[in-house]
Amino acid sequence: MTRVAFAVSRDYEPVPSQWYENVEEEESFRVLSVDEDSELVEIEYLDGDIEELDLEAWHEMDLEKIAQPEGWSESDEEDADEDEEYDEEDDEDEDDWDDDEDEDDVDEERDEY
Repeated sequence: MTRVAFAVSRDYEPVPSQWYENVEEEESFRVLSVDEDSELVEIEYLDGDIEELDLEAWHEMDLEKIAQPEGWSESDEEDADEDEEYDEEDDEDEDDWDDDEDEDDVDEERDEY
């Protein structure tokens, strides 16, 4: 009896926010958007590069669905910017509070005399 190996098709439909690995290229990426009208799939690689593929090219790739890579966050940069803005606001608030405290101390000293 002869055994014949069949290639298993992993023909996944592109799903926004889903992560995939291109097995042949050993590259991981996530789908950003799918435009059914123009038959384009927009993807983002781990290094931040963005590419558009037509659906035909998509279906020719050997893909596996994968979990979101560890440490990946699409808004890491946005969060860092927000943290910096928040810290600056805190510093301003602390400065105001310190000024108020100093004024209260002066007022208390005046009341004592």
